[in-house]
Amino acid sequence: MPANKKYLTQSPWQRFAKISAAILGGLMVAVTFHMALASWFDHVSIIITSTFTAFIMWAILMVIAFLAKNGWKIWGLYLLVSAALGVVYYFGIQTLPIV
Repeated sequence: MPANKKYLTQSPWQRFAKISAAILGGLMVAVTFHMALASWFDHVSIIITSTFTAFIMWAILMVIAFLAKNGWKIWGLYLLVSAALGVVYYFGIQTLPIV
């Protein structure tokens, strides 16, 4: 049974924004989250567990991107979260350098 047309995204730019935010933005957030964790905690344990948890987090972020009404707002949110996690990573490396 085909989907109802009124629930589908009509704009090709919105469709592109949602797909790219789901794939690239979700991966970016998942990776920077685990990098920030690894900079503050035992990096070996975080890297080992990130092989599973990063994929689960990426899948959840992909679903969230497709549930949103506006793909560009999701891109903005993912970029903002990634930047915040990048700052956490930077200060973690500065205060606790890996030997």
